[in-house]
Amino acid sequence: MASSLSFSASPSGRPLLPCPFLRSRFLSRRAMAPRRRRAWPAAAVFVAAVVAVGFAAEAADMVQERLTVGMTIVADAASTGAVCLDGSPPAYHLHRGSGAGARSWLLQFEGGGWCNDVRSCADRAGTRRGSTRLMTKVEVFSGILSNLPSRNPDFYNWNRVKLRYCDGGSFSGDSEYRNGSSVLYFRGQRIWDAIITDLLQKGLAKAKNVLLSGCSAGGLATFFHCDSLKERLGGATTVKCLSDAGFFLDLTDISGNNNMRKFFSSLVSLQGVQKNLNKDCQNSTDCPYLCFFPQYALPDIRTPYFILNSAYDVYQFHHIFVPPSSDPGGQWSRCKMDPGACSTSQIATIQGLRSAMLTSLKQIEGKPEAGMFINSCFAHCQSELQDTWFAPDSPMIHDKKIAEVIGDWYFERGAAKEIDCAYPCDSTCHNLIPSDQELRMY
Repeated sequence: MASSLSFSASPSGRPLLPCPFLRSRFLSRRAMAPRRRRAWPAAAVFVAAVVAVGFAAEAADMVQERLTVGMTIVADAASTGAVCLDGSPPAYHLHRGSGAGARSWLLQFEGGGWCNDVRSCADRAGTRRGSTRLMTKVEVFSGILSNLPSRNPDFYNWNRVKLRYCDGGSFSGDSEYRNGSSVLYFRGQRIWDAIITDLLQKGLAKAKNVLLSGCSAGGLATFFHCDSLKERLGGATTVKCLSDAGFFLDLTDISGNNNMRKFFSSLVSLQGVQKNLNKDCQNSTDCPYLCFFPQYALPDIRTPYFILNSAYDVYQFHHIFVPPSSDPGGQWSRCKMDPGACSTSQIATIQGLRSAMLTSLKQIEGKPEAGMFINSCFAHCQSELQDTWFAPDSPMIHDKKIAEVIGDWYFERGAAKEIDCAYPCDSTCHNLIPSDQELRMY
């Protein structure tokens, strides 16, 4: 069917591909994974519960040394319309840097899924995922946010900021929904702008080094704001970006359905995201919402990028690759909860998820400024968990831990592209598999 298509030219001169197909430099879905081994979800609201589970699992001797950081409310943000789903003001947590790190900044987007329709967004507005009024006012800083050199060797003395997530659209929307006296605010882009404006006054404007990072839906947000942050800070500042568990793939699930395209399409429409997506990416497709997928946005990002992801990301596995709708009989239930319980055929199918991930990342393999750490653990979000970021028994690839590879990449100390062998070869893995109830709790 593809051979019968005629392509018009985009303003950039690249082929403009029809909606169901992708531009020529994008890898086709058929090439990305074996048939019936591809992934994407029917899920609605996403979860970062794995982070909480990981924190709870830290060793008892580490608890006493945990760094807790209070919340800063951006009180005047409402004057620019920068508010959470429920109208509450945005917020962040800042722990100041010191010494050689006083002019370096690490900005970490919080994760926590999305909402794509009025009902799910209204429900979300009444939770900590849609209101700073309902959030914890103190956050634990661990892993990449730690202030201890023994646990965070390269970034421990930087100014480290956690941006709280309350818009349901990965900090990218700009619209609102009104029904009588009820209002839902989709103001992720304005929240981002307001927090950055506030931080510029607190020293970010004079930054020498900046790393923009995030986990899950927060990892996805880095793709939307990486280049704009570099432009805002100027050429004197080194800006690089890191996505942790945010490389969500555009793939069909094991039953042949691609519900994630429908999900992201409705999210982009409801929340007014399109105007904030990468313009070069949009000029190369008939379906602008496809640029919400990292694999299509990444080629047009000019700022150096690092992709940290499990090839068997537990969220993508459970809710995208093998969502409940694709397994009505529950044949995958035991396999999801314990990879060791997977049958030979199920393991073969799961390898399709890894193949899709690696194929999508070929686009940056030859870029010297790019980095990656793609391990074969069943996990989701590894940078904020101390035991996966940098600890005596942290996961490794070629004897290098996640923190070491990311540090080598940022400071250009050496090779920073590490891809693990296929499951089950890696004995250093920390398989962090929450229950389905924990995955749905947000």
